[in-house]
Amino acid sequence: MVPVSSSPTTPEAPRGDSGSALAAGVGAGERLLLVRLSAIGDIVHTLPVAAALAAAGFEVVWAVQPAGRPLVAGNPAVAACVTIPARSPFVPGAISRAVAELRAARIDIALDLQGLWKSSFWARVSGARRRIGFGGSARREPLSSLMLTERHALPPGVTHVIDKNLALLAALGLSAVGRREFPLPPFEREASRVDRELAALAVERPILFHPGGGWSSKLWPAEQYGELARRLARRRIPTLVCWGPGEEALAHRVVTASGGAAIASFPASLLEFAALARRARAIVAADTGPLHLACAVGTPAVALFGPTDPARNGPWNPADIVLARRPACFPCHRRECATHRGILHEIPVAEVEQALLARIGLADAG
Repeated sequence: MVPVSSSPTTPEAPRGDSGSALAAGVGAGERLLLVRLSAIGDIVHTLPVAAALAAAGFEVVWAVQPAGRPLVAGNPAVAACVTIPARSPFVPGAISRAVAELRAARIDIALDLQGLWKSSFWARVSGARRRIGFGGSARREPLSSLMLTERHALPPGVTHVIDKNLALLAALGLSAVGRREFPLPPFEREASRVDRELAALAVERPILFHPGGGWSSKLWPAEQYGELARRLARRRIPTLVCWGPGEEALAHRVVTASGGAAIASFPASLLEFAALARRARAIVAADTGPLHLACAVGTPAVALFGPTDPARNGPWNPADIVLARRPACFPCHRRECATHRGILHEIPVAEVEQALLARIGLADAG
């Protein structure tokens, strides 16, 4: 488990964190560019920053690539969303349009939370007089800090990426480390569609499986998910296998391995997945965006970790359970590595089953 100071916030029942020292009105209407372009999990981990900035009086403009836009556009903590083109597919004129949109926004301050050349570039072209980010080893690409006007060291003792993001707000006179608030755009329409789909599948409060994860080294095998589904079916606990872009075949491998005990989910947008997670009993997944989005809406989680560090990226609710196997190269953070390939295979089905039963309050069930 990853100890934190407070529990996650859900968008349908938002609550603040009284432990945060936010100076209300410190932003005084200043336009602040938040640069976190991707990926989905990292965008989720940046939502508390947007919430803290909005509460302090800043007008937040978020620069994000198309895949993450659904979590940002219409978000109550975000005044405006600027879509930054991804490398692929190439769209002629997209870069010049994004530059023009940023310049028209008249940004006062840019906050680079990604620590890459591409993120510092967008902070620079925004025209912000103050461009703030971490320096040195706290950045994934340290030399990219040359494009900033202010470089800050990561305070000692800060481990989780959410707290790392929040720690940078000290440059603005804000103390928000430990704040856990995850504002999302309204998703009532998406929730209605999810309810219809679940009714059609005759499934109530399922356990969600999300077997995908981007990196092959993060994946727990489909066959083991299938065996877990069979074990849960014997307890009359339904399982729904979710999937993202390019992962549908993997989801169906899990269903096949389960002998029909698991059900393949319907295609879902990010906000539809958030609504689905709110209706789930729990989620079992590796270190991937859907896991973090489910945690953001308060879904109980069993998280499976291998090459990445759960102390940095794991669930922040102390009730959630992390099962980890550390390869010899840990934490190398490589997408492909011969040393950590298949490391999650070492987590047995029985261990995941017992962790899940404990998380949903059935640890003593026969």
